[in-house]
Amino acid sequence: MDFRKPSWIRVKLPSGWEYSKVNNILRKYNLHTVCEEALCPNISDCWGHLTATIMILGDTCTRSCRFCAVKAGNPRGIVDLEEPRRVADAVIELGLRYVVLTSVTRDDLEDGGASIYAETIREIRKRSKDVLIEVLIPDFNNSVKALRTVVEARPNVIGHNIETVKRLTPLVRDGRAGYEKSLRTLAIIKEIDPEIYTKSSIMLGLGETVDEVIESMIDLRRVGVDFLTLGQYLRPTKKHLPVYEYVSPEKFEELKKIGESLGFLYVASGPLVRSSYLAGEFYLRTLINSGRS
Repeated sequence: MDFRKPSWIRVKLPSGWEYSKVNNILRKYNLHTVCEEALCPNISDCWGHLTATIMILGDTCTRSCRFCAVKAGNPRGIVDLEEPRRVADAVIELGLRYVVLTSVTRDDLEDGGASIYAETIREIRKRSKDVLIEVLIPDFNNSVKALRTVVEARPNVIGHNIETVKRLTPLVRDGRAGYEKSLRTLAIIKEIDPEIYTKSSIMLGLGETVDEVIESMIDLRRVGVDFLTLGQYLRPTKKHLPVYEYVSPEKFEELKKIGESLGFLYVASGPLVRSSYLAGEFYLRTLINSGRS
């Protein structure tokens, strides 16, 4: 049901010295970003603020979700053991104060790549104690051991995206993912460390109802999720799911207020908001640095 994009969906073309700086440093260290691989509409904004979400564990995902532009295939167990060091060097050269690390899903690895997440966090910490680190992880097939590996590396925020409402999950996500599986991932993280901040994200415009979104928000709060982002699904290519609806900014604002009333510490909600979008970065930095109230 794709149709013309409304006026509030505006994407700036990449430009400026800041964008060029990020691009050059990422190329220098041979790193991937979800900004590029997932065709994110905010690449100009984020790179223009010297912010990038670095994608570790290669560029090939073992799952094939119907909304995602990241390449799917079989990485054949290949892991770049030097990647954590290169990521840390790039973070320092970029002068980042808040970095987001994410990855493809690696079902071909025994630990799903958890050890590489942990090593990357440690390498960044070696170079700077001041950088705040957010990780956006796959479900690791609900392996407590793998999730503990990431938690014990002490990132400041651990995110895992539920992506859509329960009814639409089989349509939108790979069959090896799951609504309850994602909730369980987030619950295990809090069971391992109740004090760590957790985060999740829901895409709108895939045919969900407001009541279903609210139900998903309640489910996320039930497993202790602290931060939530809500954004518009945009079809990356014609091979992917079509947009069912362009949700108005007013509806995003309404859902933001509902989320806040449910007890999320922070809700970023808007058509171009993404799970790793810089819109909430300043707030999260301030909150984390001040400690829990």
